[in-house]
Amino acid sequence: MTENIIILAGGASSRMKKSIDSDLPPEKVAQANQLSKGLIELGGKPFLSYLLENILKAKFKNVFIITGENAQVFRLAFENNPDFKDLNIQFATQYVPEGREKPFGTADALYQCLLEYPHLKETTFCVCNSDNLYSLNALKLLKNASSSQAILAYDIDHLEYTEERISRFAVMKFNKDYDLLAIVEKPDPGNIQNYTDVLKKVRVSMNIFLFDGKHFFKYLENCPIHPIRNEKELPSALMNMIKDDIRVMGITIAEHVPDLTSKKDIVELEKYFNKQ
Repeated sequence: MTENIIILAGGASSRMKKSIDSDLPPEKVAQANQLSKGLIELGGKPFLSYLLENILKAKFKNVFIITGENAQVFRLAFENNPDFKDLNIQFATQYVPEGREKPFGTADALYQCLLEYPHLKETTFCVCNSDNLYSLNALKLLKNASSSQAILAYDIDHLEYTEERISRFAVMKFNKDYDLLAIVEKPDPGNIQNYTDVLKKVRVSMNIFLFDGKHFFKYLENCPIHPIRNEKELPSALMNMIKDDIRVMGITIAEHVPDLTSKKDIVELEKYFNKQ
C-alpha cells in the first residue's frame, strides 16, 4: 500500500498541438495549442481536476505533479485549491537539458522528481499520466497492491478506441503468475495473439505503475535513450529492471480509460463530462 502518486504533466503535447478538429470552438483550440493537456477545461474545470478527484477518493495523501519549467498555471489551478485541501499537492520540475528543445521523456521526468524529493527513493509510489482519466477502481487496485511494484494490465477488448489508435499502444506479456515479462511497442497486428495471457486476453499498458524507489531509482538514473524517439522512457527503465529478475506484478483490469491526446478528444470528452 502506498500514499504517494506522481503525475506526469511535463510533456510537450506535440500530437495535441498538431491535430486539427473543425468542430472545436476557437477558445478551445487556443487552450489546446497553448496549455498542457491536463489544464484544458472540460465540463467547466481543468481535465486534471477529474483525476485528482479520483485520487482523493482513493485515499492517496501525497501528490507530486511533474510539470515543465513554466509551472505557474498548474500552481494557480491546484495549489491551495479548496477542492483538494485533503491532498498534499507538491510540484516537481522537469528541466530540458541544454541542447534539447523538448523534455527528455517520462523516465527523465520521474528521475528529476526523485532528485527533487529524495525521500521518494526510499518508498513506494504510483506513477500515471495527466492526460488519462484513470477510474477510482483502477487507482485503488494499484494503491492497495500486494506487491511493491506493479502495472495495470488493461483488457484490450474493453478500450473504446479505434483500431488504429489501439495499434499504437504497447502490449504486455506475462507468465502464468502475472509476473511481467515484456512490454512490446506497436506489435504487428498479425502477431497480436502471441501476447495473450492465460485467460486468452491481450493486455495493454495505459502508463499507470507502482514502483519502489529503493529498486527503481538506479534504472531511472541509467535509462537508455530510445533509438527512434530520442527520449528516456519509463518502459525502457522498467524492462531493464525486469532483466535483473526484479518482479513487477500485472494487475488485470477490464474497463475504458478516457484519454486526451488530440483536439478530437476534446470534443468527445466535452460531451462525456456534460452528461455527468
